[in-house]
Amino acid sequence: MTDSLDRLYFAVLEARDRSPSVSRTSKLFRDGVQKMAKKLVEEAIEVGLDAVQMNRESVVLESADMLYHLAVVWAECGVSPDEVMGEIDRRERVYGIAEKLPKQAGAAQIRRMTPFSSRRKAAS
Repeated sequence: MTDSLDRLYFAVLEARDRSPSVSRTSKLFRDGVQKMAKKLVEEAIEVGLDAVQMNRESVVLESADMLYHLAVVWAECGVSPDEVMGEIDRRERVYGIAEKLPKQAGAAQIRRMTPFSSRRKAAS
């Protein structure tokens, strides 16, 4: 999966500077992070609704759309798939593969992240 996600992410980066009239991805970048986030949330809701209906085929299709929109958000925020996979690996080492970071994590457990604007400039 990581290879496919990496290819998707790099395709998004390449499409970012194309003409918005011919590239949906470029149009999303032109429309801004609020539009990108809205599209990501819409796709996540569709995945959830299809899951509740046990519509397996739609879950697969909508999940692919959601991953695309997630890659767009990552690119806008200067986040790479490697960083996300690194966080998943870290959590696996600390909590086990099926766990996520506890809601009441102590200050020592919370990763400090650079502001999105700084990361975006660095990725450009």
